[in-house]
Amino acid sequence: MASPDQFPSDGLAEIAFLGRSNVGKSSLINALVGNRGLAHTSNTPGRTQTINYYRVTRGAATNSGACYFVDLPGYGFAKVPKQRTEGWKKLIENYLLTRPTLQASLLILDARRGWMPTDLELKRWLDAHGRRYLVIATKMDKLNQSDAQRTLTAIRKEGAEPLACSAVTGRGVREIWQAITKTHHSL
Repeated sequence: MASPDQFPSDGLAEIAFLGRSNVGKSSLINALVGNRGLAHTSNTPGRTQTINYYRVTRGAATNSGACYFVDLPGYGFAKVPKQRTEGWKKLIENYLLTRPTLQASLLILDARRGWMPTDLELKRWLDAHGRRYLVIATKMDKLNQSDAQRTLTAIRKEGAEPLACSAVTGRGVREIWQAITKTHHSL
């Protein structure tokens, strides 16, 4: 969906997935819903170029447990014209500021990199605008135990308690669902 007039209007809660290009947003969505093919994944940064909505149901197939996972374009090193990335930025900021059904955002970090300047900029923006978010450290399966602990400690130094996960192994999926459920009790 390219513009707000195309966004769903059914009033279901929304959880936004935010992060740099190729950080694992789509893989995390797939892991959370148990469907590897739902959100398109790619090794090429910048594949997600619009706001993608995925209607998901947690538990029983009733509308009361339904919500949208919203996969937003990544920021960072996507090989697209600067004008397009500026357009994405405006669309994302507009979405985050004005979407009444947005319950929380997942700020997703690649555990191998930790906080990058663009991640910290987004965190500060979310804080400044009073937006609720959870910090998720993805790709934990790619780190040994000592590197994983070092990364999580460094993330905590910025005042965030990260949820560690791996879309490959399923680590952290249950904990992320629990955290999402706490942000919106009807899920």
